[in-house]
Amino acid sequence: MPESLVNEQHVTPSESQPAPNVATPDKMRSKFKDEHPFEKRKAEAERIRQKYSDRIPVICEKVEKSDIATIDKKKYLVPSDLTVGQFVYVIRKRIKLSPEKAIFIFVDEVLPPTAALMSSIYEEHKDDDGFLYITYSGENTFGSA
Repeated sequence: MPESLVNEQHVTPSESQPAPNVATPDKMRSKFKDEHPFEKRKAEAERIRQKYSDRIPVICEKVEKSDIATIDKKKYLVPSDLTVGQFVYVIRKRIKLSPEKAIFIFVDEVLPPTAALMSSIYEEHKDDDGFLYITYSGENTFGSA
C-alpha cells in the first residue's frame, strides 16, 4: 500500500465522520432537488405517504465525485421495516457492485448504523419536502496493485 494512502487513513474516530478515503458528500447538491421544484416534491411525497403509509419515499443519488457506478433510478419506496443494511444490499444489486468493492451511504453527511430501521432514519432525517435523501460513494477495499 502506498505511504500516502496509509497516512490518509489516520482519522480521529467519530460517529459523524465518513469513512477514510471516501468522497464526502458535503458539497453535493441533490440533482433531484435541482430538477423538481419544492412544491412538486412535497406534493409527491405526501401523495406517496397517503397511498403507501407503510413505505418511505427515498431519493438515492451517487456522490458527485465518486468513481462508483451511477444507479439506474433515484426514487425508491422502501418498506419502513427495512434496515439500512438491507437497503445497501438493494443499492449494491442495482449498480452491480462487485463483492470486493465497498459502498458507503450517507444521510445528512453521516454514515447511518447498518442495523437501524429505515423508518427511524426517515423520522430523524427526512427533508422538508417529505423525502429521505441518501447519497452513496465507494472505494475498492483492497486498494490498487
